[in-house]
Amino acid sequence: MTFHVYILFSKRKNQYYVGYTSDSLESRLRKHNSDHKGFTGKYGDWRIVYKEQYHDKVIALKREAEIKKWKSRIRIEQLIARAKAG
Repeated sequence: MTFHVYILFSKRKNQYYVGYTSDSLESRLRKHNSDHKGFTGKYGDWRIVYKEQYHDKVIALKREAEIKKWKSRIRIEQLIARAKAG
């Protein structure tokens, strides 16, 4: 099984969202962009700007928590830029 840590960006909200899934990224993105009551449901323009893949659920969840703890747009944007450059 594969697990994904991902970062979404909404241009309308001008905000990042960090998440984890064991689903395919495409199906998870569809859920985020659907009209639901959660944080991401209101905007519908989320796009994946960063992703990491793991084969261990515990490691993936720890990585998601690590990125969320940063609470820093600058660090998230640096992570995304490094991935695009590399």
